[in-house]
Amino acid sequence: MKHVRSLFHHLRRYYRRKSIQFMIAMAFSLVAILCMVVMSVLLYGQFTESLRQTILQENRQLVNQVALNINNYTTGMRGISNAIYYNVIKKYDLAEQSLSRDMSLFYEANTGSLVSVALYTQDGALVAAAPNANVKPGVDVRGQDWFIRANSVIENPHFSTPHVQNLFVESSARHHYVISLSRMVELNYGGAASRGVLLVDMNYSGIEMIFRQMVGDATGYVYLIDKNGEIIYHPKQKLIYSGLFEENNLAAAAYKDGILSETFSGAERQVIVKSVSYTGWKIISVIPNSEFSISFQQIRNLMVTVVGLSIFLIIAVNSLVSSRIAGPIKKLDKSVRELEEGSLDLDVYIGGPHEIEHLGRTIKKTVTRMRELMDDIVQEQERLRKSEFDALQAQINPHFLYNTLDSIVWMIESDRQREAISMVTALANLFRIALSRGSNIIPLRTELQYAQHYLHIQNIRYRNKFTVTYDIQPEIEDCLTIKLIIQPILENAIYHAMEMMDGDGQITIRGYMQGEDVFIEVSDNGLGMPPELTRSLLTEEFHKISKGSGIGLKNVHQRLCLYYGEAYGLTIESELDVGTTVHIHLPAIWETGGTP
Repeated sequence: MKHVRSLFHHLRRYYRRKSIQFMIAMAFSLVAILCMVVMSVLLYGQFTESLRQTILQENRQLVNQVALNINNYTTGMRGISNAIYYNVIKKYDLAEQSLSRDMSLFYEANTGSLVSVALYTQDGALVAAAPNANVKPGVDVRGQDWFIRANSVIENPHFSTPHVQNLFVESSARHHYVISLSRMVELNYGGAASRGVLLVDMNYSGIEMIFRQMVGDATGYVYLIDKNGEIIYHPKQKLIYSGLFEENNLAAAAYKDGILSETFSGAERQVIVKSVSYTGWKIISVIPNSEFSISFQQIRNLMVTVVGLSIFLIIAVNSLVSSRIAGPIKKLDKSVRELEEGSLDLDVYIGGPHEIEHLGRTIKKTVTRMRELMDDIVQEQERLRKSEFDALQAQINPHFLYNTLDSIVWMIESDRQREAISMVTALANLFRIALSRGSNIIPLRTELQYAQHYLHIQNIRYRNKFTVTYDIQPEIEDCLTIKLIIQPILENAIYHAMEMMDGDGQITIRGYMQGEDVFIEVSDNGLGMPPELTRSLLTEEFHKISKGSGIGLKNVHQRLCLYYGEAYGLTIESELDVGTTVHIHLPAIWETGGTP
């Protein structure tokens, strides 16, 4: 205790001999350093926890999106199975007729996703198959899992785990990796019903593509299992089969949906679980805690560097200016505090030493610039909201919808079911593409599909008063675009040109790439228009009198300019008695972020 008192006494005498400038500099430096260290510790804890939650939430959103796509994939498989059953199998008396031709036609229509389709009797005898009905010698389907499950629980279709298709002899000696959907069906033999099994083999690459495209560079990895824990997809599937990598998939089958922690092979990790409806499959996202540690280490290194540099600057600056900043800095600090509270209508203090005066002038300029930027942001957001609102309004044209529904009712009453079905299907596809899961950015191929469905409906309604020609370069179909830019132009062409034609109307849609840009041209052979009207099409005056869908040519042009810049948008060419061509100019932005 005596030594402590003596040390304290010597320190007091030492500081009494120092100047007030030193005292202020030292006091400010110590306080600033202490506060910085404390804040760094607190912020580090907050940053690391925030980063951890952000990574988990991003992966959870990714898992939910993957689950949605997998659900769409399995729903598509069930749809194909139902279509074969109800549109092919149930129409035939197998005692007198063969359904091989229709089954082959159905296979050809879905060859992009199907590997094979086969129909068996309850005794395992092959009734029909496509594209190949040459059964391998010695194959007895009655002992295969998909056949047993289809007969044991007959109410629902059953999905298999990935396996090599081994039923038919392939001339190319290829081995297809497939996921099988099997179900019990009712066969008609001379009016007598018997049970059979329908097998639909889907290409496994569809699931691989979903995971590879969506997961990408996500933290950790994502895999897919069935309800028994058997792996359907895993990014390290080959290593697992080779015994070089282990996965906790059997235990994960019992996990409930959500985020949980687990220890596997001595390593702590976070697991996100999401079940896929109907199939019982589960999507598992695994994030090892070591990957969090890497991110935390980067934050830690950055904070140590920032704190070290800040401490050095604090000591240096306080030593140089402590004697001159006491009074002016308080006034300037008061202005800054008002700014921190969100007030931009403040009178920033300017005075004191040159440095403080310069700082005050800089802050005042910054506040002025902030006011200008905030005003610009408010105006920009207002324009964006208006554009988004107009785009949403343009997704559904009530008059077009009512007229289409009236046409469908008329077709049904006139016993023209095939045309009614075609129009309903086109209308459903139109709505599905228009919604686009809430996304305003879609591939150009989807925008063209929307235009095709719209033209199909209008062609039925106008009883083929016009024909449509497409000339689209395949390489531009992967380009991204804001949606609903072609349909308003087509609607304008139909209402202002085709409606006046007498069965010889022609609309041409051409798409090509020129340099680094993409061009879409919509041409018609209508009456055309004078030059002065062509120049006014994209103005506010014409927009007010337009009878289009509500989005109009001007709105399309404004949305393109707003999103891509003034260098892009619409240009219009027209000649009386010849026709009109609308040019859409877009930048070449690809789905993969690269070039073709």
